[in-house]
Amino acid sequence: MVVSLSDIGKRFNRDWIFRHVNYNFEGGKSYAITGPNGSGKSTLLQAIAGSLHLSEGKLEYSDEPGSPAIEPENLYQYISIAAPYLELIEEMTAREFLHFHGQFKSLLSSVSVETILAEIGLENAMDKQVRYFSSGMKQRLKLAQAVFSDVPVLLLDEPCTNLDKPGYELYHSLIDKYCLNKLIIVSSNDALEMDFCSEKLNIVDYK
Repeated sequence: MVVSLSDIGKRFNRDWIFRHVNYNFEGGKSYAITGPNGSGKSTLLQAIAGSLHLSEGKLEYSDEPGSPAIEPENLYQYISIAAPYLELIEEMTAREFLHFHGQFKSLLSSVSVETILAEIGLENAMDKQVRYFSSGMKQRLKLAQAVFSDVPVLLLDEPCTNLDKPGYELYHSLIDKYCLNKLIIVSSNDALEMDFCSEKLNIVDYK
């Protein structure tokens, strides 16, 4: 999987968030989008996810270099994302939520929903409604629905928000165990969230 950014830019009204971004993200590698708070890291990640309309330039997904681009309306089949601003369905239990999510985006066939919930430390809360979860438990569930989706691209926006030290350790364990062959892009300014990333893109360079 290759994600190609060709001279892309995004502005809100007259303010440019970023401009002239030329970059290729390649499958099997991990990348970090870095920069100060409010610099546009999340905006760039959302653009890569196809959830924001670009003001200029072109974004393309392809299976390999030189192959035809994937149609924009089909991008959801190739990506998963975890971010603090994404909501869970709080009326569902954790078990129900992952089964529901799996109807739209297949989960890894090698693990059951019950195994996933045990992996993230929620085996004793799998039948509790999400509305009663702590913020850390909710973040673990957000990570699970992204990490265990059977897709080639994993997008992570401040993935350890609301997690304690064991939560950070869980995060790294999930990446090591289930994401070795994925293209991973992390938006963060927390060194511990992106210490496994081999390449870094500083959003400040594209102002």
